[in-house]
Amino acid sequence: MKLRIYQDEDKEALIALWQRVFPDDPPHNDPSQVISAKRAVDDLIFVALEEDSIVGAVMAGYDGHRGWLYAVAVDHAHRRHGIARHLVRHALDALRQLGCIKANLQIRSDNAQVVAFYESLGFCIEDRISMGLNLRRPA
Repeated sequence: MKLRIYQDEDKEALIALWQRVFPDDPPHNDPSQVISAKRAVDDLIFVALEEDSIVGAVMAGYDGHRGWLYAVAVDHAHRRHGIARHLVRHALDALRQLGCIKANLQIRSDNAQVVAFYESLGFCIEDRISMGLNLRRPA
């Protein structure tokens, strides 16, 4: 497996991966728009390759104060091979190089398997409430 920074020619393969891994994502999480918006800000999208095919990806962010892991995706056929673990560690190393001292992420509360995965990497559940506001609707 090889990890590298996302390149523009990866877009179609990355979109296909996200659509397979996140089939129930709401329409506002359109992968093409998300990738374009993220690329306009920084290079914190990394892909995992097996024989030149994208089998995993992670999208991270840094606002100058905190780092975020926005999405981690691994193709179903390539799970349980340590790809997600390598992607997350790679993204965390990239955040550290930017001076980031803390990384956050959000997980759906019913996803115990993913909670356990991140706990195995040292993440802890924090006493916080995550709130959101749909900016496409009038306030």
